[in-house]
Amino acid sequence: MFFLYSFLLAVGFILMSPIFLLKREKYASGFWQRLGFLPDFAPDERRVVWLHCVSVGETNAARPLVEELKKQFPAHRLIISTTTRTGQNHARNIFNTEAEIVFYFPFDFKFSVRRALRQFKPDTVLLMETELWFNFLREANKSGVKTAVVNGRLSEKSFKRYSYIKNFIHRVLSYVDLALMRIAFDAVDATIISAGTDAVYSH
Repeated sequence: MFFLYSFLLAVGFILMSPIFLLKREKYASGFWQRLGFLPDFAPDERRVVWLHCVSVGETNAARPLVEELKKQFPAHRLIISTTTRTGQNHARNIFNTEAEIVFYFPFDFKFSVRRALRQFKPDTVLLMETELWFNFLREANKSGVKTAVVNGRLSEKSFKRYSYIKNFIHRVLSYVDLALMRIAFDAVDATIISAGTDAVYSH
């Protein structure tokens, strides 16, 4: 199933290539970083926490979390990724002193994900809301990285869609160590479709 997913991802990438070229200003931003060619980052003895926010909304929602992380774990190194250009610009503005580096999240190809994980060597990855990238979660698990979904949510539409590939989603979510869900209903749904993941309601 992971092979099929990676194949469809590659096909989709190829089909979208003309749009990338036509709208370079919007989509080419951070293109090489998305392929895993990331800014220099020299790991040392300090632990690394990788926080991923999708866009502006998730970045804003992460502000209290970032403040608490810096307060509780001042010796840890915090790195932050985003998916969109607007999220990237916003994260660089509001986390310019808290994060050691702000970068674009890699495309969910094995090679780009592995390159990012090798470069940053994170101990923990925190995914805001429900940003689930299948190859990323699998490769992070293989690397011994602990992953958690923070402020997670699961819409009825997503729950129904995941139910069609329940066995595959079971496997993917087994790579998530902790899911902190937005409301109790989301926690129940996440528990139903997950396998071995602690899904709890956090408020």
